[in-house]
Amino acid sequence: MLRICLRKNGSYSRPLFAERFNRLLSTHQTERKLQDKVALITGAASGIGKATATKFINNGAKVIIADIQQQLGQETAKELGPNATFITCDVTKESDISNAVDFAISEYKQLDIMYNNAGIPCKSPPSIVNLDLALFDKVMAINVRAVMAGIKHAARVMIPRGTGSILCTASVTGVMGGMAQHTYSVSKFAVIGIVKSMASELCKHGIRVNCISPFAIPTPFVMGEMNQIYPHLDSRRLVDVVHNVGVLNGANCEPNDIANAALYLASDDARYVSGHNLVVDGGFTSFKSLEFPAPDQVQ
Repeated sequence: MLRICLRKNGSYSRPLFAERFNRLLSTHQTERKLQDKVALITGAASGIGKATATKFINNGAKVIIADIQQQLGQETAKELGPNATFITCDVTKESDISNAVDFAISEYKQLDIMYNNAGIPCKSPPSIVNLDLALFDKVMAINVRAVMAGIKHAARVMIPRGTGSILCTASVTGVMGGMAQHTYSVSKFAVIGIVKSMASELCKHGIRVNCISPFAIPTPFVMGEMNQIYPHLDSRRLVDVVHNVGVLNGANCEPNDIANAALYLASDDARYVSGHNLVVDGGFTSFKSLEFPAPDQVQ
């Protein structure tokens, strides 16, 4: 809300008042970084997707929540208000992704932001010798193929306009090996590669392509995995386990941290950023300590 105070003696001239009012109004408007933008987010019914949808709407965007979870997606759209719309989308079906993009155009006449966020974990044995290739194909269909389809169909409507921002959810498990089952890790390495490859083509059309690599966050996505590993722990203790693997003292990675990263990459603040993997991990993948023993511990 803007407050404008006038002196009682009327010493402000009308032109001066108008100038200062416009300056205040302009400042207020720039705080909404996605004003009048239209965003499509896959996997937005919960977790990172929902947090990002909320952040985008609060910054002036209209958001299409595309998710396979119909009831939860409808509830999320209702919760987020009139600037949120839900469409059922199974990202393993290219036609569903295409329909979601077409819905954005028919409803709002434009698509400014495409966030390929949908993904699944990989519940598989840790060793390569036990690799289930059928499960591998299923994970790749959602975590990799669907990202390609999302970029494909976003690009076909963004190229004619000569502008757009495409985002993808990668992972720290695609930055360093050994932090997840091979199938999941490989799928996220692939997403980072896709972003760099697509950025090389789409830059000439004014379209930016970036991804975000989050650290472990206690979202429904992660908590489902943790429940299987630690069935004897309650939800509060599981959250503690997830948070305790971080390295940045005094802070934990939360969905809002990823939403903030997405807001930055989608907005004009990142107008010259493309082909980038924004790692949000508190420095976890930046170093590995040798952890030599103390001198008095070595005989």
